[in-house]
Amino acid sequence: MNPSTLIGIFASILLLVSVLFFTAESPESFINLPGLAIVVTGTLAATFISYPLKEVLRVVRLVGLVFRRENTYMRDDIRELVDMSRLWFKGDVRAVERELEHTRNPFLRTGIQLVIANTKEDEIFDMLRWRIARLKAREHAEAQIFRTMATYAPAFGMIGTLVGLVNMLEVMDAGDLQVIGPRMAVALLTTFYGILLANLVFKPIAVKLERRTEERLITMNMVLEGISLITKRRLPSFIEETLNSFVANYHDEIRDNSVKPRPDSSVSSAAKG
Repeated sequence: MNPSTLIGIFASILLLVSVLFFTAESPESFINLPGLAIVVTGTLAATFISYPLKEVLRVVRLVGLVFRRENTYMRDDIRELVDMSRLWFKGDVRAVERELEHTRNPFLRTGIQLVIANTKEDEIFDMLRWRIARLKAREHAEAQIFRTMATYAPAFGMIGTLVGLVNMLEVMDAGDLQVIGPRMAVALLTTFYGILLANLVFKPIAVKLERRTEERLITMNMVLEGISLITKRRLPSFIEETLNSFVANYHDEIRDNSVKPRPDSSVSSAAKG
């Protein structure tokens, strides 16, 4: 389970409990099943109209990715690339092919297979960059589904509010506040549901998926760089150091405050010398 998702769910539940039990006389006053049905059904209907069926059906699988901690296996990819680069540097093509049988990264496997097949360097890069662009476009479209749902949910909340206001106007002639008040509350609840679903469900899922795509693109570009160095027959030690820079954690690329500066006297004397 993804820890950040758990923290977010716990905070959301705490927020809702606080709203229901500490700001309302009765928690049941925030429950309006017809209003919730308008928001959920309307959002789903508009989403099905906007996107092809096969793309919408992937939504359920994508929701599961948000709750699951996903490992990018970047360290494993670096190790495999370095091992293959050593074998390739020695000219042991058979050993490289045997290593490929145990490679679980299809992007890496395709790149090394193209290298073994003596494919031109430009053609290898064009093929791999096309696969990177395809993954980016596909996963961006998947996240966009949830951003679209986040746009529709408040709109259908307003529709539910308008429906509730129309019903309220029908009984205003009677002047009975005991009837008008509850109907007004029910009308506003649909807007509450729409905003809640948009900002606590749909938008967070979209952001989480976009962050996942960014991490996967970093991994693929790291593999692309490793394959580029292998085609140029760079030393395995150089390839390892280069690839490790992709996973190095630098808090600041410009200044490292953990390093003690030299005394002013030594700096001035060095400048005079």
